[in-house]
Amino acid sequence: QVQLVESGGGLVQTGGSLRLSCAASARTFSNSAMGWFRQAPGKEREFVATISFSGSTTYYADSVKGRFTISRDNAKNTVYLQMNSLKPEDTAVYYCAVGLLAGTSTKERMYAYWGQGTQVTVSS
Repeated sequence: QVQLVESGGGLVQTGGSLRLSCAASARTFSNSAMGWFRQAPGKEREFVATISFSGSTTYYADSVKGRFTISRDNAKNTVYLQMNSLKPEDTAVYYCAVGLLAGTSTKERMYAYWGQGTQVTVSS
């Protein structure tokens, strides 16, 4: 059974930081890129960041580049999203996802499994 467990969301002030974690089952994590997406109220879900299985390649949405960092620990089957300099527009439900392939993608259709989401709220 595929299982993704996200944690680390919460309420933070503008300029603050949060670190999201997503733990996956070993089978789910194996040989797969991982991604983070987010969905703000009234908006469609959008790509945030992705990392290849090896961790050697990362890619970010322009809106978070330079502020967010994606990383993974394959020994722990966990992917992280370090979010710094948070802004009110970063408020959303954040989802981690397991890629169909080892390489990165910004497209939702290239992700097979999704977590339940964790709420991030940035107050002004």
